[in-house]
Amino acid sequence: MKPSQLQFSRYFLVRGLAAGVLCALSAAYAQHASASAFQLKENSVKALGRAFAGSAAAPDDAAVVVNNPAAMGEVDRAIFQADVTGVQFSTEFSGQGRDAAGRPLSGGDGGNGGVTKPIPALYYIKPLGEQWRLGVAVSAPFGFETDYDQGWVGRYSAYKSMFQSIDLTVSTSYRINDNFSIGASVVGQRTKAELTQAIDFGAVLAGAGAPVLPQSLDGRGKVVGDDWGWGWGIGLLWKPTEADRIGLNFHSQVTHQLSGTGSFQVPAAVTAINPALGSAVFVDTPGTAGFTTPANASASWWHTVNDRLSIGADVGYTRWSTFKNLVVDYANPLQPNTVEAFDWEDTWFGSIGMEYRFNPAWVLRGGIAVDGSPTQLQTRTPRVPDGTRRWVTVGLGYTPSDTLSFDFGYGHIFVNDAHVDTTAATRDRLTGAFDSSGNLLGASAQFRF
Repeated sequence: MKPSQLQFSRYFLVRGLAAGVLCALSAAYAQHASASAFQLKENSVKALGRAFAGSAAAPDDAAVVVNNPAAMGEVDRAIFQADVTGVQFSTEFSGQGRDAAGRPLSGGDGGNGGVTKPIPALYYIKPLGEQWRLGVAVSAPFGFETDYDQGWVGRYSAYKSMFQSIDLTVSTSYRINDNFSIGASVVGQRTKAELTQAIDFGAVLAGAGAPVLPQSLDGRGKVVGDDWGWGWGIGLLWKPTEADRIGLNFHSQVTHQLSGTGSFQVPAAVTAINPALGSAVFVDTPGTAGFTTPANASASWWHTVNDRLSIGADVGYTRWSTFKNLVVDYANPLQPNTVEAFDWEDTWFGSIGMEYRFNPAWVLRGGIAVDGSPTQLQTRTPRVPDGTRRWVTVGLGYTPSDTLSFDFGYGHIFVNDAHVDTTAATRDRLTGAFDSSGNLLGASAQFRF
């Protein structure tokens, strides 16, 4: 193999691996997530019913272990709460593509790339005397999964993408007086990612001078990685009047050094033409990538109008701008470090919601919300077909006794069309738009003892 050919192949391997790791991780900022990018808000079915308005301030929700530890100061007895929300997300592509030779990309539209997945959460709060509270939670703050049909037009950008982040949170709160409480959390976060995609070996060989055409010899690449990281959170609850509660909450970013492998399927015809492909390059190799889940903050207001009606609002901020690029370090010495740019933008979330109590046993909830997207056209990919989201939600609560309650919630998410104009490492260009939407259905049980 000529040096120029090896250099060319290394270029495509490096770019392909980088794109693989980046997309598998960044897609975490993608579909199946039902807040901006890959952030998940569905840690409380009760809050879902009112579009998460008052999530850091409203009473009687054990999810404050995560959403505002200071609000645990309002709990007067032990609580165990289990929530699960099913997320059904749909994303469909319409558009076209061209390969490195300028010919149309073959393949269909990928079908419905969305999936249906459950998002569980568990909470426990224990009073420790008059002023202190202890809380423990297991929740999923980030996650996504997309899976497109085999052979689709965007196969060189994405097939399956999966990202999952699970938090183990330990929180404590201190009630200063009847009006003020403060709280803090320590978070252990387990993150894992997986990506598969097609590799256009025809384009790789054609670029090195072989008598083949792009799209004629497709292989496959897969990247997986995981890591534990640590973070923290703080919160404040203020009750300025008998009817008002204001909650403030902040979660730190969590830094990961994902460690895993890149694996490849190289067609025999490719190796026959260029033996280095599949032996020196495009071989299974360990790799690492630094990755950070973003810091976020929220402010909540909850107001009791009378003994039947309560209203609230929520404003949230997520610092996606920290996700500017990702550096991939390969164990294979033929593969130099690669830096890929994302340049995401910070986002805001806003919601308003209400609760109407028919009687001591039954309560109705409703809310609307708007959630911005951090992605931009110049860096958006099929793994992250994200757009501004608008929520409409309803919920119902049933309290049969003083020690037991059940909550149910439903939400529909309208997503702005996400336009893409992206070029894969093998110079296969994809242009078009994704039409996406989501449905959420949740149930929760709370036990007080």
